[in-house]
Amino acid sequence: MVIVTGGAGFIGSAVVNRLNQMGRDDILVVDHLGSGEKWENLAPLKFRDYIEKDHFLKKIEDAGSKWLFSGNADEIEGIIHLGACSSTTEFDASYLISNNFEYSRKLSLFALKHDIRFICASSAATYGDGNAGFGDDESRLDDLRPLNPYGYSKHLFDIWARGAGVLDKIASLKYFNVFGPNEYHKGEMRSLVIKAYEQVSAAGALKLFKSHRDDYADGEQKRDFIYVKDAADMTLFFLNNRPANGIFNIGSGRASAWNELAVAIFNAMGKLPCIEYIDMPADIREKYQYYTCADIAKLRRAGYNKATVPVRQAVEDYVKNYLFRQKRLGE
Repeated sequence: MVIVTGGAGFIGSAVVNRLNQMGRDDILVVDHLGSGEKWENLAPLKFRDYIEKDHFLKKIEDAGSKWLFSGNADEIEGIIHLGACSSTTEFDASYLISNNFEYSRKLSLFALKHDIRFICASSAATYGDGNAGFGDDESRLDDLRPLNPYGYSKHLFDIWARGAGVLDKIASLKYFNVFGPNEYHKGEMRSLVIKAYEQVSAAGALKLFKSHRDDYADGEQKRDFIYVKDAADMTLFFLNNRPANGIFNIGSGRASAWNELAVAIFNAMGKLPCIEYIDMPADIREKYQYYTCADIAKLRRAGYNKATVPVRQAVEDYVKNYLFRQKRLGE
């Protein structure tokens, strides 16, 4: 059995979908569905059981050497821990520490105690403004300065895991700018692709932030964009590769400008580009990342050799096969 926490969420449901494509439904999904539409990501997917995250943690804490769902912990092949608050605009640091750091710590210790493969989500937000680079070298963790509480909550787990001597027994994955189907419930944290699709559909134009630095033209701020299907494949690579431990970047290894992404969106929609540049809100200007690019050499050395889908092709697939058709993964 594979446990996927955050399994109803964006990347989590993509991982469950990919497991289904591999012929597997021996999956326990853990999440908090709340009152939103996240449950709709689960509707097309196949899995054995579902449990809310707080109930799941209580079972973990009470289980001891027994697994309370069916039989023993020996039946669990791996825990893919993707559940977290991923909002970069959440400023309740105590909540983030409890939900992102402490939950991950307890779950990792349970997994290690029972020799269960443990894979968890870190984030490119841990790299801060990028002055310390984007290399996934554990020895440089102390050089990183996240720009928001979310990034810090993820960074804190990596720091703890290293200090506790468990980082070389787990895989902590730093996801860069993931986009694609099943992000519909994420509100303001959705990717530019879906926001642009809605803007262009309604008004025929797209708004992008102006640059407030002389070394970047408007719309030329760059990100490492990775399609969620690639992110799911990279994540599952670690399930059966136990020697691949430590921190790994999950990205395309290529930085693309917002303008490039915007043009790809217009092209996929069959429309001529029409972009308006607007002032970036003052409260985020000092914490805005102008450039991110995943160094994925370590991932390649670990044995992952599949090419990532180019941005233009990924955007076209997302727009034409999901947004236009109002579909989710697995449908």
